[in-house]
Amino acid sequence: MPQLDFTTPLTISQVIWGAIIFVVLYRLLSRNALPLVSSVLEERAAKISLDLDGARAAKARADAGVEEANAATMKARAEAQHAINAAVEEAKKAAAAQAEVLNARLEKQLADAEAQIAAARASAMKALRQVATDTAATVVTRLTGVSPEAGRLDGAIGSALSARGIA
Repeated sequence: MPQLDFTTPLTISQVIWGAIIFVVLYRLLSRNALPLVSSVLEERAAKISLDLDGARAAKARADAGVEEANAATMKARAEAQHAINAAVEEAKKAAAAQAEVLNARLEKQLADAEAQIAAARASAMKALRQVATDTAATVVTRLTGVSPEAGRLDGAIGSALSARGIA
């Protein structure tokens, strides 16, 4: 490489002047510029450290606030659930009381209806014997032309009704 050919006097002078310029620039920079850069870097590191400490403190406060909010939310949910459970229980009690009153009223109405049905059935059974006797007398009279004997007809109808479990 021709740049490194030290046999030429030009290359040696260039290397010497390059070394002198390097030493001068190094001394100037190390005494003037590098301390300024160092102080800027130190200030920047201190500011970053301070900002990181502030961020950590803010994060700790935020975490504490989140914990408080979560605790308050859990407490509010528990109180709401308790209130809901109490309201449901009260509604169940009211519904049970109302159902009991309605059941009692229905039982009374049912008993009254059954009594009316029994009375109507008894009345109908009493009337059935009379209707059966009148009908049988009419049928026998039309078929034979002779009126049947009342006692005999009544006995036959009574035995027929007894055989069916009606009278």
